[in-house]
This record gives sequence, C-alpha cells and structure tokens, in this order.
Amino acid sequence: MTRRDFINTATAAGTLTTFESIAESNKASAQFENKLSLKVLGTNWGFKGTTDQFCEAVKKEGYDGIEMWWQGSKEKQKELFDALKKHHLEIGFLCGSGEKDYPAHLNAFKSQINAATTDWPVKPLYINCHSGRDYFTYEQNKAFIDHTTEASSKSGIPIYHETHRGRMLFAAHISRNFIEKNPALRLTLDISHWCNVHESLLQDQEETVQLALSRVGHIHSRVGHEEGPQVNDPRAPEWEAAVKAHLAWWDKVVEYKVKSGETLTVLTEFGPPNYQPTVPFTHQPLSDQWGINVHMMHLLRKRYLK
Repeated sequence: MTRRDFINTATAAGTLTTFESIAESNKASAQFENKLSLKVLGTNWGFKGTTDQFCEAVKKEGYDGIEMWWQGSKEKQKELFDALKKHHLEIGFLCGSGEKDYPAHLNAFKSQINAATTDWPVKPLYINCHSGRDYFTYEQNKAFIDHTTEASSKSGIPIYHETHRGRMLFAAHISRNFIEKNPALRLTLDISHWCNVHESLLQDQEETVQLALSRVGHIHSRVGHEEGPQVNDPRAPEWEAAVKAHLAWWDKVVEYKVKSGETLTVLTEFGPPNYQPTVPFTHQPLSDQWGINVHMMHLLRKRYLK
C-alpha cells in the first residue's frame, strides 16, 4: 500500500478524524448568517500545471477564488485574468520583495503595490503583503505600512501585512509594537509562524495575540506547532493541542467579523515540500497537500457558516 493510499484509507475508516472531532466538540462562538461573508481561497503553491489548469482544479473543488503573487509581465497577467474570467473565480494578490538592500527592497515593494492596486481588469478582494525584513529597523519597516495605508485609501482595496517569519511581523512581541503605533495596520494572520518562532502555542503571550486578532482581515489557515510552521497532517491525533489552539484563534477572528458585518477571506495554505515533511532520501511528502487543503476548506465552511 502506498503512503497516499494509506492516508486516504485511514481517513475514510475514521482513523484520522481528530480535526473533525475537535471541531465538533469545540463549536465556534460565532457563525456567519450570509454564506458570502466567508470566502475560502485556494493556493497555487506546489501546484504543477498552468494557471488555467490550477483555476479549473480550484473551481472543481468548490473554492471561491485563489490567492497568487502579483504577475509582473503583461503576458502572465493576461493568462491569469483570462483564467479567472473563464472559471468565475475571485482573486487576492500577494505582493512583496526579496531585495537585501533596503532602498531597492522598498522601491520594488512600492512598484508591486502600485500596480496591483491600479492595473487590473478584475478587482482583487485584497492584497496580502510579505512586508519588509526582520533585520530592517522599525522606521524602515514602517515605510511599508505608510505606503500601503495610502494605496488602500486611494484604491478601496484592503491591504494586509502577513505575520510571517523573516518579514516585518515575524514575531508576536515585535508585531505588538507595530500594532500599537499604527492604527491603520491590518493583518493577514498566519499564526503558525509565531508558534515556530516562539517555540510554543503562545500561552505566555495571550494579551499580544488577542490584540493581533482584533486587527486581522485575512487568514492563512495552516496549522503550525512548537517546532515548525506546518504539522504533517492536521487530521492526525498527535496534533490535537495545535489544532485546538488554531481553531480558537480563528474562532475569535470570525467573532469580530460577525459583529462588524465584514467579510472574511481565508486561504487554505498547507504547503508542499519542504514545508510538508518528507521521507528521508526520497523527498516524498508524508501527506497529500492538495487533499489537506480541500479538507480544510470544507471544515472552515462547516464551522463558520450557519
């Protein structure tokens, strides 16, 4: 029996049902009345195929849309927008820069944001930013927030900054300083990174976490743990504590959104190797990335929609 066959058989047999059982025994404190208030998106991270094939697969699974990096060339932009129109999907853009030098990094970031907020035939639901660097100063990183605040105001497109390792908001205590000093800052919550950075489920930073949850506009729904940003399979019983912690954090964000009447966007973002653990010497993934993300999509809808 192959590893994938084992996982599928075990799931069908009820062996790997920890995720569902935890969700059932710990109901969410709030749910959306309107199904359009929760939009679940698919990631092309790890997908092997064309943009059109990716969009076709996402549509077939029942996602509302996709999240992809802003495409720099006109050819790639046309390919993306044609696929979105063909498959009737919505889009959230990723923007960021990989430059080491601060001025070059900031300029590249600004260029992407300016294009993504103005140069599109399909208006994005939001823009998610991989913002700055963990080694930039506070003032240097603040420039990214200032630019996106202005761009969001001009365009009417929500712009969020992701809690991501290596970036501006790489750690909870560092992020708190940005949150407290920048009232307009809104977050993409990928709290799995903080679990990894702080080597905990953040029990000792509850006040900071709750402050961050009040600023979340978008969620990357990957489950992390104390020693890594991604569990091998959230359905496996050994990850019960991590799953409970993440559900509680997401529940709180949903509660805020239900009270405010705002729409919540969520990306199912379990990744491929090397995020996905692999068998030594083979580079074979331990679990089915696509299957986990689809499983996550269905669970989120069941949990958060009435």
